[in-house]
Amino acid sequence: MTATLPDVAGKRKQGKESAEQRAAAEMVRLAKEQGLSLTGPDGLLKQLNKAVLETALNEEMTEHLGHERHGTPVSGNVRNGSRSKTVLTENSGPVELEVPRDRAGTFTPQIVKKRQRRLSGVDEVVLSLYAKGLTTGEIAAHFAEIYGASVSRETISRITDKVIEEMTDWATRPLDEVYAAVFIDAIVVKVRDGQVANRPYYAAIGVTLAGERDVLGLWAGTAGSGEGAKFWMAVLTDLRNRGVRDVFFVVCDGLKGLPEVVANVWPPAIVQTCIIHLIRNTFRLTSRKHWPELSRDLKPIYTAVNAGAARSAFDDLAGKWGQRYPAVIRLWDNAWNEFIPFLDYDVEIRRVLCSTNAIESLNARYRRAIRARGHFPTEQAALKCLYLVTRSLDPTGTGRARWATRWKPALNAFAITFGDRFPAAETY
Repeated sequence: MTATLPDVAGKRKQGKESAEQRAAAEMVRLAKEQGLSLTGPDGLLKQLNKAVLETALNEEMTEHLGHERHGTPVSGNVRNGSRSKTVLTENSGPVELEVPRDRAGTFTPQIVKKRQRRLSGVDEVVLSLYAKGLTTGEIAAHFAEIYGASVSRETISRITDKVIEEMTDWATRPLDEVYAAVFIDAIVVKVRDGQVANRPYYAAIGVTLAGERDVLGLWAGTAGSGEGAKFWMAVLTDLRNRGVRDVFFVVCDGLKGLPEVVANVWPPAIVQTCIIHLIRNTFRLTSRKHWPELSRDLKPIYTAVNAGAARSAFDDLAGKWGQRYPAVIRLWDNAWNEFIPFLDYDVEIRRVLCSTNAIESLNARYRRAIRARGHFPTEQAALKCLYLVTRSLDPTGTGRARWATRWKPALNAFAITFGDRFPAAETY
């Protein structure tokens, strides 16, 4: 008789199981015999956590004393019973442990430290939930519902406040000397400062010469000011003071006055307006029924071989639509000097500079957390949430990660185009 698929799979695995797998299988078998569930307040997983932690604590005690239980004392210090302690774990909720004691009182456990009430995984869960926009009350309710554990809002606040020092170090860390491009943008966050008001929060992403995305920082603007070139001056000066001496391109959404600000900080840098923003703003000024035709007429402008061809295509657009939509013509005319720079470069460079999508994806994550909260009680609470979102993008917590492979040909083109400003030691 032909064996069923599970039988075949079982035979293939037979003899290849590790000692850990055999031990786990035996524990599952015993749990079934005793009617225990695998999870839950009295489940097997919780008992296993308890057994592993207590075994580890006893091993620490043996190493501290220098002899096994009931062995011959080496230094005169011996075991002296145990004390009960409840710790909150990530997977099993609260677990009651028997922590061994020594007569001299010199034992300092490491696996579960003195006065520690939560294992480290719990803190990471709290920070992750906070980064997703949950309030301290909602996080406390989550632990009560999922883990059956009581965690106060004050405890959660203390956990999240631990990242403030880390955030300060991150915001003042030294940066690379040269970036291929810096993408800048601001988002609006509601902050309760006496009354709820809109406040701009500024972010900048740099693309390193090694093709890494580096979130350079977060800055809180003043209430009611909106995004302004004056504040960007302070932001870019901060980046320069942290070591950024040169940037090839600064890509933005067409903010008025920004080219002058960039010229003051990095004179050789080229300011490039986001083409996607220009097109989007064009559609906002026109009737929906004309969008398909306008889209076809706009394409020859931003895909032109050079600035002269782009101007010719723009003149055709103005002749066709200028009388019906004069505001569109003014929009493109005002942005022209910051629109055309990328047309002087190879298609590889054009492809990565034509939009601020690099930072828009980051802003989308920020907005998701902001929408979940509605508003924040203080400026620091908003910064803390945005920083935790940034931190979640990179396991090292620096907000730095490898960029998509599409940047590799662009970086090679940068190395050729900006050879005199490109570090010779860098290869891609």
